[in-house]
Amino acid sequence: MSWEKKVVDSRQVREISKKYSIDLIIASILERRGASAKEDIKFYLESDLVYLHNPFLFEDMEIAVDRILQAVDEGEKVRIFGDRDVDGITSTVLLHECLQEMGIQISWRLPEGDEPYGLTKEGVRQFADEDGTLIITVDCGVTNNTEIAFAASLGVDTIIVDHHLVGEILPPALAIINPKIEGCGYPFPNLAGCGVTAKLIWALHFSRTDLYKQELVLLHAEPGNGTVIIQAAKFENLVETDRLTEEIVPGLLKLESSRLADFLVGHPILVYDRDLEYKQLRTAFGEKVDIHLVDTAPEIWKIFPSLSGKSLLRLQGISRSLQYKEGEIQEIDAFISLFTTFVKMKNPSLSSEYLKILDLVAIGTIADMMPMKNENRILVKNGMAQLNSGGREAMVSFMVEQNLIGKKLSTTDIGWQVSPVFNAAGRLGVPQVAARLLLSQNRTEHEELAKELVKLNKERKKIGESAWDRLFPKALKSLEEHNNKLIVLNDRNLHRGITGIIASRLMNLYHVPSIVIAHLEEKLIGSIRSNKTLNAKEFLSQFEDLLIDFGGHPRAAGFSVQKHNFEVFLKRVHQASQNIDVLHTEDVLSIDAEVPSSFMNPDLIKIVEMMEPYGEEHRPIQFLLRDAVIDELSLMGNGDAKHVKLLIRSGSYKWPAVFWRAGERIDSDFSRGDMVDLVFRLGRNYFRNTETLQLTVLDISRAGLNSVDK
Repeated sequence: MSWEKKVVDSRQVREISKKYSIDLIIASILERRGASAKEDIKFYLESDLVYLHNPFLFEDMEIAVDRILQAVDEGEKVRIFGDRDVDGITSTVLLHECLQEMGIQISWRLPEGDEPYGLTKEGVRQFADEDGTLIITVDCGVTNNTEIAFAASLGVDTIIVDHHLVGEILPPALAIINPKIEGCGYPFPNLAGCGVTAKLIWALHFSRTDLYKQELVLLHAEPGNGTVIIQAAKFENLVETDRLTEEIVPGLLKLESSRLADFLVGHPILVYDRDLEYKQLRTAFGEKVDIHLVDTAPEIWKIFPSLSGKSLLRLQGISRSLQYKEGEIQEIDAFISLFTTFVKMKNPSLSSEYLKILDLVAIGTIADMMPMKNENRILVKNGMAQLNSGGREAMVSFMVEQNLIGKKLSTTDIGWQVSPVFNAAGRLGVPQVAARLLLSQNRTEHEELAKELVKLNKERKKIGESAWDRLFPKALKSLEEHNNKLIVLNDRNLHRGITGIIASRLMNLYHVPSIVIAHLEEKLIGSIRSNKTLNAKEFLSQFEDLLIDFGGHPRAAGFSVQKHNFEVFLKRVHQASQNIDVLHTEDVLSIDAEVPSSFMNPDLIKIVEMMEPYGEEHRPIQFLLRDAVIDELSLMGNGDAKHVKLLIRSGSYKWPAVFWRAGERIDSDFSRGDMVDLVFRLGRNYFRNTETLQLTVLDISRAGLNSVDK
């Protein structure tokens, strides 16, 4: 394994450090990871909800909100259709809670047993027979063209809330909220299904304010060089829709002859400090200028007392959010930033109350392996804080069952000890167990359902290990048959709920795309897991004529095929596998920062935790330490011990460390008393209610033997 530390521009690192008042090591990590643009840095350094993208940037969001409000007014029956995985379960629960609180006659349905992914005709017909009139799909629906057309034929409207890749033709839904649709208006395509659902919930909360669908103008006038510079911006649902800048020479132009007049007509005009604005407007257009201005300053100062009396020029200089704005910054930008923040803070449902739903958004986002970039970072960071605060009683009962109470949860804990347990319910065909747990308001029921979830997970593990023992010997043969480019396994006794688990395990072991297929009575169900070698969903699209359905992401997808098409499907997959270009890359350990021994102190954890949350496309920080000494060394584990426990000395500190699966390297690559170079991650270890900092060693060599490629 080679070590690599990307060369960065030290001048750029110093500029980032100075501009954003951050440690040089953090600045170098951001630069080394290619996250030095203002927009990227914002999502690494900030956690406030004001930095999230506005949900009304979705082109269809207002349509969806209006239709749901109509359902409230008309007393309609609404049903949520979700998916069986963690993302689908959390999306279903979140939207159900919101719509129930709005007074809607709401019900939900998740795929049970061997039911297929997404919306089904049977489910649509059943709902229509119950006099239902509005279906909302969450984490599914964008490929259910036939089912949604069928719903429309029965007089049932459909709103799709999804994040999966779309086909060439979109379903005939009333509204589609999906950030992966080209031209949808939303700037970030990689929200999880629960993240998209959370956007709809925020929009529904906003619809209860006086500003919903209200078009208004924010205006500011300031002196220029012998002129008056007037800037105005139009907003609807807090989204800027238009902007005007006009420079007026005093006395040369009447208001009604200016471009500003048409821009302002018919809209409320909001300003910050009305007296100052009138003064500038009278200078520009004369004392008789007649414009009704609404002064927002007094109300803003009630929410933010520390800003009382401060001018926009002063606010422009101290605004934290404006440091991330591209281009020239104007005083009106300070007003816009302040006003939008004010509206959100004035309405708790858009800020402090909204925080409470982000625990499930965090779980679903982590479980669905969404990139930990852009606003996913803020959603997950706040969601983790909610989880650690114990605000949701159902999750507290679950944490008790998982022995996680008292521990500060990390995204790794969610990925290993929370989401797999919730996923187990869906994999075994009973996702309603997890949904009922999260929706229940009864503590006794919480405890019972939490125990049932844990039991289901144990059953899932047992089924998975049995299947692995049976299928693993066949993997090498399949790999050879597919020219070492693909693995395809099918098994008549395989549980459909673990095809994805087995495929992931095979892909991680052999580093090639893997397909695992289970046999049902009338069809076959399969999962494909891929690395960067190929796009899983695009690969399946080659066989669309043979498949009942398919869908998913570039790295993970699922499909079903009729039995009479199965042999043809296998032959065509084999043919297609010959065109796969497998990426053969040397194992390279990327180093984020080299840590001098003087920096090896407990404060180093602050850098690690400042860069949280970690996840897909944002792995934990990897440090390089040179010339450390191994003071102690021992093996861990029962029987054939393979793990190494170390005590590493650097500078004036000694650090407990673990090196997984490295027992065979003792005395060949390192020994007790050696001076070594090592690459490590730093984290918190909890044992018997005691917390300590611990290094996780990723690689180690005797000092000076492993050079760092640059």
